Amino acid sequence: MAQRPVWRGHLRLALVSCPVALFSAKHDRSSIKFNLINPETGNRIRMLSVDAETEKPVERRNLVKGYEFRKDTYLLLTNEDLESVKVESSEVMNVEKFVDGGSIDPLYYDTGYYLAPDGTAGRDVYQILREAIGRTGRVALSRVVIGQRERVVALRLFEKGLAAHTLYEQRDLNDASGLFDDPVPVDEEMVKLATQLVDRQTAAYEPSDIEDRYETRLRAMLDAKLKGEGINLDAVPEAPATNVIDLMAALRKSLSETESVASKPGAAKPGAAAAAKPAKSPAAKSPTAPAKTRKRAS
Repeated sequence: MAQRPVWRGHLRLALVSCPVALFSAKHDRSSIKFNLINPETGNRIRMLSVDAETEKPVERRNLVKGYEFRKDTYLLLTNEDLESVKVESSEVMNVEKFVDGGSIDPLYYDTGYYLAPDGTAGRDVYQILREAIGRTGRVALSRVVIGQRERVVALRLFEKGLAAHTLYEQRDLNDASGLFDDPVPVDEEMVKLATQLVDRQTAAYEPSDIEDRYETRLRAMLDAKLKGEGINLDAVPEAPATNVIDLMAALRKSLSETESVASKPGAAKPGAAAAAKPAKSPAAKSPTAPAKTRKRAS
């Protein structure tokens, strides 16, 4: 089944525009999910909506949304209230500005999408915009309405097209001040050894590097149980925890171990793997209704 776009419209830069469609870059890979089961009957547990005070069941279709502005006191909102503050679902993705890709810290990147041409019309304009973004190494900032929420998106070069990433706002991120100590003088010899270790362990990135090993083991266990077999989860040894006391000795030992591995016949050098495989394009580094209040009975 062909993937359905989450948004369709036009990408516009000044007076130039082209029809585009936004597709989710992530798909549901059938992640393992569990249900709560009554072990006496083998039946699923059904969650009921109940009034927190009377404990009587209520129908979800009869419920309204409320904002708790004071403990146990809520401002009730109607559908009309929520409609009054919606941002108009624009069909145009206007490029507001361009920034250097490295100026956006990766922490700000949220959900990823593919921004592709929508139909054959305007493909030449799309390719021109893509080429311009690629040659300058810049990222375009725009806005799009997804699920009734306006989100700022960063458009960057990706393979033969463009990728779009929704961005977190500053207020979405926790303040990191106070978490890190002020820089202190370091032993340059140790830094040199650590740098050599980094260089020797540098290799080409592979998607398998970020495999969820827990889920892999969980699937294997579930498959074995379904087949009525046992499974030894200790087959994959965990790295032993160590208490490193002498940092200099640990760095030198690490370097000697990497040297002995690299010197073995047939051992591939990390740098060779990186050179043999071309790298892909890197990711950039209203009016309100009268207030209604309701307080729970004490």
